[in-house]
Amino acid sequence: MTNPPLIQHGASFGDVLQELHDHRWRPEVQVTQIPSPQRIAPHSAAVSAEVIVADAEVGSGRLVLLHDPAGNDAWEGTYRLVSYARADVDLEMVTDPLLAEVGWGWLTEALDQRGCAYTAASGTVTAVSSRCFGGMATEPDRAEVEIRASWTPLLSQGSRLTEHLSAWQDLLCMTAGLPPLPEGVVFLTSRGSHRAR
Repeated sequence: MTNPPLIQHGASFGDVLQELHDHRWRPEVQVTQIPSPQRIAPHSAAVSAEVIVADAEVGSGRLVLLHDPAGNDAWEGTYRLVSYARADVDLEMVTDPLLAEVGWGWLTEALDQRGCAYTAASGTVTAVSSRCFGGMATEPDRAEVEIRASWTPLLSQGSRLTEHLSAWQDLLCMTAGLPPLPEGVVFLTSRGSHRAR
């Protein structure tokens, strides 16, 4: 009995992992490799990210890369990307009934604009607000949005992980209120103001 081939859709895990290690992130996005889940798939890798503007964190996220050479029916492929992105938002945004659809649109727009080939996208968008009371009453009200999503990247000779990493970066930045930027362009902002309006 032979083992299933490691290469499916034209991309080996080693090559895809190298793309993750070599990816050039924009300066506001500080990425760190973190331990990845070991029981979900035979191969995995994970990173966390913080979006930093004017020395303040305005958003954060995690991205997990999963690979099962034998394929996974639920994924509809051999790879899966699992994403989490969160950021503080204006209080008025939390009450907007369209925020969930807009948040999901940030993901699909980022994938489409980066030319990503993918399938089986799913996820949730959660918006919450909090108000402090008692001894914490002087703390300001807060609101945040969380986008949890996963999708199957269709990796082949013409579609690489790099495009998906760029799309995830765009999602993080859009969630945090930063516009996507062409490579080589630096986002400028005044201290204390980071959300695009």
